[in-house]
Amino acid sequence: MSDPNGASPIRKGSPMPITSTDATAIRELAQDHGLDIVPETIAVNEIGLDFQVAIAEAVDGQSWVLRIPRRPDVTDRAAVEGRFLSAIAPHLSVAVPDWRVHTAELIAYPLLPGKPGLTIDDQGQPQWHFDVEADEYAQSLGDFLAELHTVDPAVVRASGITEHSPAEVRQRKRDDIDRVVAEFDVARSLRDRWNAWLDDDAYWPTLTVVTHGEVYPAHQLMAGARSLSILDWTTAAIGDPARDFMFHHASVSARAFDATVKRYVDNGGRVWPKFAEHCAELFSTSPVELGLYALQTGDSDHLEAAKAQLSPTES
Repeated sequence: MSDPNGASPIRKGSPMPITSTDATAIRELAQDHGLDIVPETIAVNEIGLDFQVAIAEAVDGQSWVLRIPRRPDVTDRAAVEGRFLSAIAPHLSVAVPDWRVHTAELIAYPLLPGKPGLTIDDQGQPQWHFDVEADEYAQSLGDFLAELHTVDPAVVRASGITEHSPAEVRQRKRDDIDRVVAEFDVARSLRDRWNAWLDDDAYWPTLTVVTHGEVYPAHQLMAGARSLSILDWTTAAIGDPARDFMFHHASVSARAFDATVKRYVDNGGRVWPKFAEHCAELFSTSPVELGLYALQTGDSDHLEAAKAQLSPTES
């Protein structure tokens, strides 16, 4: 799912050195695709759900990101992502991955500029590498999201990314919740909260835009509080603009969130009166997303994690 430069804080740690056997296999795979990398420079992140991801230096000194699919089913989604990146890149002032190699066996692109805004240490604890409350970050994020959300959807539609109308955005969320409720023991408080949200028109968007889907500092390569590159576009879609604000809303103060939204609106983004509240409700359905993923993979660890999040102890 995520790239090593900036990975999901619930899924990724730091790239680690690997055995000589693994390094040889990765080097041979890269060579088969025209990349001559130095085995001693290979560092791998194994925690990614869809890809094994490595960073390595080629003999000419260029550093590369290597994404190796873990399962055949990720190949079709990667093809959509690759077409999307080619279409969106000319319309953004931040850098995005430039897939120089893209086959069923390997995706590779030159390492992007900047350092992750958020990483996870060996104990699983988040490590922030800038001040999330900084005005500079609010400005940088607001600028990027306004730029992305004002791209004409026609520019990326042919890539095959998912597209939903405002009514479909809402119905899809209802369907997702219904499926998870049917498969898991979901706490009554969560079901009541989500039903009230789904039934209230004031929360829901009347427009859809081009979205990244998982915008937060682990997917942003940064210089200080300023974004230089945006990673992991697997979840890109034409849909609810709040998807790109919900992690920010959950991470910062109301003051910092409002400053980001103001910058966004000043640069052409559009919001509605209950936008912030909608972001909060959308984030509250994160356990639903985990539940759906667990059902898709059938992985016992994912299923147990979903059960724990969907059925918290209620007083």
